[in-house]
Amino acid sequence: MKKLLVLYGSYRADRMGIRLADYCVRGFRERGVEVELIDARAVGLPMLDRMYKEHPAGTAPAAMEALAGKIRAADAFLFVVGEYNWGVQPGLKNLTDHFLEEWFWRPAAIASYSAGRFAGARAGVAWHGTLSEMGMVVTSSTLAVGPISAALDEEARPTGGGGASLERAFPRFADDLTWWADAAAAQRAVVAPPY
Repeated sequence: MKKLLVLYGSYRADRMGIRLADYCVRGFRERGVEVELIDARAVGLPMLDRMYKEHPAGTAPAAMEALAGKIRAADAFLFVVGEYNWGVQPGLKNLTDHFLEEWFWRPAAIASYSAGRFAGARAGVAWHGTLSEMGMVVTSSTLAVGPISAALDEEARPTGGGGASLERAFPRFADDLTWWADAAAAQRAVVAPPY
């Protein structure tokens, strides 16, 4: 895998999930992968009115145009998803919904988190179907971290039992996503996607 986008979507002032995003960015970089963190709050797209493809060429807002190019250039995606009331974060969902074809024919992985012991697993399940519908192949390996504040410190370093579990799970998770990214890239080099 050459290029990975790690997408994160909390807009909260005291957000904890950024720790998991930073942990994943560092973990993939240590494996030699080119990684970029896409923070929905920093990108600052408006609430969805018009998708990227609904703007005439060259008229999309600058942030949307730049992100479309990054998505098209990526080999794989990692969605770091928090759980809000059994559901998905609105900030990340809003960001992803601005695009569609840009996501096609690449794998995605899900790393979930929450403040509680369910570790965002319900949001992970919801995202699986959403990402599949948006044209991505979702890997079977996932990460689920919770309570997030006890598993990663402010520098995104693993702590306690939750951190130890994350350290054990990350290599397989990363290997799975890397394998699928390489497989998809090899197939696209031989046969163009059917649409």
